[in-house]
Amino acid sequence: MSDQSQAQGNLFQNAIRDAVYAGIVVLGLFILLIGFRTDQNIKNELILVQRWGLLFSMVGAAMAVRFVMTAFISPALAARKTAKAHAKPAEQQSWFRQNFYKLALAFLLIYPFLMLVLFGVNGSLKWVDNFGIQILIYVMLAWGLNIVVGLAGLLDLGYVAFYAVGAYSYALLSSYFGLSFWILLPLAGILAAFWGMILGFPVLRLRGDYLAIVTLAFGEIIRLVLINWTAVTKGTFGVSGIAKATLFGFYEFSAKPDGFAATFGLPMSSVWYKVFLYYLILALCMLTAFVTIRLRRLPIGRAWEALREDEIACRSLGINTTTTKLTAFAIGAMFGGFAGAFFAVRQGFVSPESFVFLESAVILAIVVLGGMGSLSGIAIAAIAMIGGTELLRQMDFLKVIFGSDFTPELYRMLIFGLAMVLVMLYKPRGFVGTREPSDYLHAERKAISGEFTKEGHG
Repeated sequence: MSDQSQAQGNLFQNAIRDAVYAGIVVLGLFILLIGFRTDQNIKNELILVQRWGLLFSMVGAAMAVRFVMTAFISPALAARKTAKAHAKPAEQQSWFRQNFYKLALAFLLIYPFLMLVLFGVNGSLKWVDNFGIQILIYVMLAWGLNIVVGLAGLLDLGYVAFYAVGAYSYALLSSYFGLSFWILLPLAGILAAFWGMILGFPVLRLRGDYLAIVTLAFGEIIRLVLINWTAVTKGTFGVSGIAKATLFGFYEFSAKPDGFAATFGLPMSSVWYKVFLYYLILALCMLTAFVTIRLRRLPIGRAWEALREDEIACRSLGINTTTTKLTAFAIGAMFGGFAGAFFAVRQGFVSPESFVFLESAVILAIVVLGGMGSLSGIAIAAIAMIGGTELLRQMDFLKVIFGSDFTPELYRMLIFGLAMVLVMLYKPRGFVGTREPSDYLHAERKAISGEFTKEGHG
């Protein structure tokens, strides 16, 4: 009993020491960023405003989190890992885990109507658009990038370029030629796939950091072309007045007598168009997931994974790495083009400012945090990152703690940066570090751990 008490005392001493160290580190990092702020007085003079309350609140929060992690969470995780290592494997999964995907899909199908019931016709608009549609757009983009990065192992930092190609393809072709959304949606994907192949040819002999630099440059080239080709793209002014999508050409979502709401006797509101867009992007996400799963089980999918693990060994097996890389870039770009066309329909306006490098970084972060190659993990990461950003906009109660001038959404990148550090420390292979192999021996289905795959690609 005395040994246990001594061990407990040592644990709390270590927790207190770690909390103090964490407080010192946070104080040193944020004393200039948060402790002080420049402002202008009534004479238009630059003055320095001290924000010690906000600074020490963050230091105290960091110390508390570090203390709890060291004293309680880390020992609990270690004990759970030890017990799991010595425990016998469960013969059957729980009912919830067996039916998780069915339950998730059912929730997604009823989500808009649930929001309509809870918040009313006008109150549900924010939850359907800012949360439902916005998150699903990034889920689709991350699943498309997952083909290039997670399955083929090709680090792409310019994925937003294909997003832009899809958006501008729809915006320009619908504006100049009056083509409908249902014609331009596949056309935008085809054009984006074409540009994916154009990117793939110069980088066939590149890998690692050099590949990342070239793809980053490609994304910036596309953005600069959109800014400077003013005769077509209208430059920084963007393309406005983009035509809305219709319900397969039968009904328009407008206030006309033959519009969707008037035809079905519904109250006039823009929420019905958002509900339609929600189910449209949900269908596109399901298409992306279906194609990805099917391709992984085909020879091309196994070639991608072989390329990811070891390109030299992949060549020695007789696999054509040229076509393997080009198909990965083309198919991943195609889904980016689909998402871009949908983005243009949703916004009704596109400009180069929507396709900066930060978008590529966010999409790549979602893929890494979720677990490369894991569709469910990437979806969870998209919900956490994009949904978390939107939730910060609703947390006005934080002004009571940090002051009336505190703006929660301005700190979202700081919060997500800290969250990414914590996830990489405690879940280095992402939220979902296990996945099913693309093929089975003796038809035995068994999830494999990330330990059996290349570092960083679990």
